[in-house]
Amino acid sequence: MAKGHRSQIKRERNAKKDTRPSAKLSYARVSVQKACFVLDAIRGKDLETAIGIVTYNPRYASTLIKKLLESAAANAENNNGMDRSKLYVEECYANKGPTMKRVKPRAQGRAYRIEKRMSHITVVLNER
Repeated sequence: MAKGHRSQIKRERNAKKDTRPSAKLSYARVSVQKACFVLDAIRGKDLETAIGIVTYNPRYASTLIKKLLESAAANAENNNGMDRSKLYVEECYANKGPTMKRVKPRAQGRAYRIEKRMSHITVVLNER
C-alpha cells in the first residue's frame, strides 16, 4: 500500500504530466475492432511510413487516423519543438465509446436491434 492520505496520493499521481505529443478523436463513428485493424498496422512505425500506410488503406477508419497522425505531428512541431523526421508512433489505441441503439423492422411484426458503435481513438508520438 502507498503511504499518505488518499487525496495526497492522487495529487502526486496527477502531478506527473505526459509531455508526449498526441491527438485524440472522441466519438468516432467506427467500431473499436475496425479501428484496431488500422492502428495495429501503424504501431511502432515512423511517422512518414505510418502516413503512407493509412493513405493507401481502403478502410474508413484509415481516413480518420490519417487526420489524427497529421494533428499529432503538428502538435509535436508547434508545441514541443520536435523534428518531424524523427517522430514515430509510440502508442495508438481505440477505446469503446457509447453505442447508439436503433430498431430495424423485421418480418411478422418483429423488431431487431441495430447497434451503431462509437470509439475514442488516441495516437501518441515520440522522437527517436
